[in-house]
Amino acid sequence: MQSLSTLLEQALQIAYQAGDQLKTFYQQKVNIKIKADETPVTEADLAVSRYLIQALTELDPSIPVLSEENCAIPLAERQNWQRYWLIDPLDGTQQFIDRTDQFSVLIALVEQQRPVIGIIHAPVLNQTFYAVKGQGAFFRQGDTISSLNSQHSFSPDRPITIAIGKSTNKNKVLAQLNPKFHYQFLTYGSSGLKSTLVARQQCDCYIRLGDTGEWDTAAAELILQESGGDIFTLKQQPLTYNQRETFVNPHFIMVGDRQWDWQQILLQQNIYSP
Repeated sequence: MQSLSTLLEQALQIAYQAGDQLKTFYQQKVNIKIKADETPVTEADLAVSRYLIQALTELDPSIPVLSEENCAIPLAERQNWQRYWLIDPLDGTQQFIDRTDQFSVLIALVEQQRPVIGIIHAPVLNQTFYAVKGQGAFFRQGDTISSLNSQHSFSPDRPITIAIGKSTNKNKVLAQLNPKFHYQFLTYGSSGLKSTLVARQQCDCYIRLGDTGEWDTAAAELILQESGGDIFTLKQQPLTYNQRETFVNPHFIMVGDRQWDWQQILLQQNIYSP
């Protein structure tokens, strides 16, 4: 069995290749379809998904690959997987379509139902975030690599900065929060990239009240945990992987500093989590 460090290095090269493919599609008009959940999918999503499944399978054929675009696998079959790759070939399809540059490739290796490798690669932004369980989290911009530390002291003298998507209703988010604190919002692209704002201390947290898939959070979860943050449901329970028929996550919050008193910030009595 290959070490996690070796698998990370190999998976990073695959992520870069996938990113190059996305940049090629990004320069041309792509075909767009609407999926059953009313979200868009492009030929770029599908082509890069095929590439990632093939490339990751070639690394170790004994490790299954679960992709957002190839996930029709019943729980009865996949619940026995001890480790598997969990990928989103194009996180931020709408941002890709809207040409905001704010999209990424997400790759995670899950072992015993927890992520142990996480990669978020934003090809147009030339940014890569990655982590291995117990070995810290890192950020690569061009040729410069730096370690990530998302922890910082809480100060009541400044607003709590919250990353949200452009379609998010700010009033719905505020309804979940203690009004005795002050808040400001930062609108940004894909779910994975909003997590990187938290990891880099560019905002304090990311609150998601809409649907996401397990492939949207696995890599981000590990990167945040290895940098001092965390992700949990609005009831402050951990997310789960490969334990349900559905891949839809409950509503969640990603935090930069797990030591903050998030129970005081979140209004527990108002929380809805599907």
